[in-house]
Amino acid sequence: MSPSIRDLRPDDPADAESVARVCRAALPFLISTARGIGSELASAHPDKRYRRLVAETGDGLVIGTAQAGIAHDSPVPGQGFVNAYVDPARRGLGAGSALLRAAEEHLAAQGATDSYAWVLDEPPHRAFAERHGYRASRSAHFLRLDLASAALPALPEALPAGVELRPGEAFAADPRPLFEADAATSLDEPSDVPAEFDDYEDWLRNTWNHPYLDRELTTVVLVDGEVAAFTAAHTDGATRYSSGMTGTLSAFRGRGLAKLAKTDSLLRARAAGYTEAFTGNDTGNAPMLAVNTWFGYAVCATETRFTKRVAPSDD
Repeated sequence: MSPSIRDLRPDDPADAESVARVCRAALPFLISTARGIGSELASAHPDKRYRRLVAETGDGLVIGTAQAGIAHDSPVPGQGFVNAYVDPARRGLGAGSALLRAAEEHLAAQGATDSYAWVLDEPPHRAFAERHGYRASRSAHFLRLDLASAALPALPEALPAGVELRPGEAFAADPRPLFEADAATSLDEPSDVPAEFDDYEDWLRNTWNHPYLDRELTTVVLVDGEVAAFTAAHTDGATRYSSGMTGTLSAFRGRGLAKLAKTDSLLRARAAGYTEAFTGNDTGNAPMLAVNTWFGYAVCATETRFTKRVAPSDD
């Protein structure tokens, strides 16, 4: 009997924890907590048409989940996304196909013409995507660092003139300078769906106030009082640390400020008891891959971005 598909119960913490359990099993390189999953659903922009789907067996066991929605911040209309995950111990029961079918129906109903999905770059996962009509477009690596034993570089005894390090929490009263830095550096991020990064209130809800963002472990580099670089720290509140975004504004590049920010954040994360660090880079992002390799990160998995036309365009 095929699993049934339903929406996540937003007021049921146990349901969100079951989804987080599946995500951790299927994609252990990302931080997944019940609080984070619940927050993403509750704070999603209305135009995102965001749904968190759940696949469960007849006895109520959650064995799969999918995210589906519209890239509402893209100037190109009709760009949808779906990311489906199935508990590795429960594959072969039809949960992935049922989740994908429900997600694509949702996207089509919301006016999407295209669907984008991240898929682990392993034969069974690629075959699943191709069997359902998806084609590969680009790829990205997951990287892992054994933070407990890594030979991290030391901070310089003296910072260059005019350079300061501040935790993200120092901007709690007015985080707009960090929003502006995030928006500016995100323009350089590889992407197959362009985005207009200009909604401050949405950024506050989904980035600044996201449960995964650890403002104390986030490091901001100031040069003569101006935000020049930063690294956003995500944590699970237990042992896992992840780099949410590292960026340097164009006027300050070539000074090693990204390395400085990451060094400070990683050292403080280890001192706080975090033992594993993760990050992700597009396979074509040679500069950041070089920086992370320098720190000792190693590729632990690769994802491929797949795309599919889900409805006819107006052309």
